[in-house]
Amino acid sequence: MTGIRLRSTAFTDQAPIPDRYAKDGENVSPPLNWSRPPPGTEELVLLCEDPDAPSGTFLHWLVTGIDPETEGVADGAPPPGGTPHTNGFGDRGWDGPRPPVGDPAHRYFFRLYALPEHVELPERASAADVHRSLDRRSLASGTLVGLHQR
Repeated sequence: MTGIRLRSTAFTDQAPIPDRYAKDGENVSPPLNWSRPPPGTEELVLLCEDPDAPSGTFLHWLVTGIDPETEGVADGAPPPGGTPHTNGFGDRGWDGPRPPVGDPAHRYFFRLYALPEHVELPERASAADVHRSLDRRSLASGTLVGLHQR
C-alpha cells in the first residue's frame, strides 16, 4: 500500500494541537492538506481518533465521500463533497480534543484513506468499525498525530 502525506499548517506531526481546535476552545476543525491519492481512487475518508481516551478509542471526526480531486480542507471547513458522521460526543462532524483534566497528553490520530470504491459505514460507526472496513481495502493512507492535554 502506498502512502499519502497528510499535514496541517496548525501543528506538525507529534506536536501539540492549538487550543483553538479543542472542544473547549473554538472547536473548529484544523486545516489539513494531503498529497495526491493514487490513480483509481474514487473516494477519500477522513477520521480523527483518540486511542488514549479512558473508555477506549474515541472518535472525534469521521467524513466519508470526500472528493479525491481535493488536496485538503480549510480551517473550520467541512471536507469538499464529504458526508460527516456522528462522532463520539453524539454530534455530526468535528468535535475537538477534550481529554480529562490532568491526564498526560492524548494522541489524536488524523487518518486519510484513499478507496477504490464508495464505502458504506454506519451513521454511528466507531473507530474500530472504520478500521475493520477500510484498513484492508484502501489503496493508500496517511496519518498525522497531534497531541493535546488540559
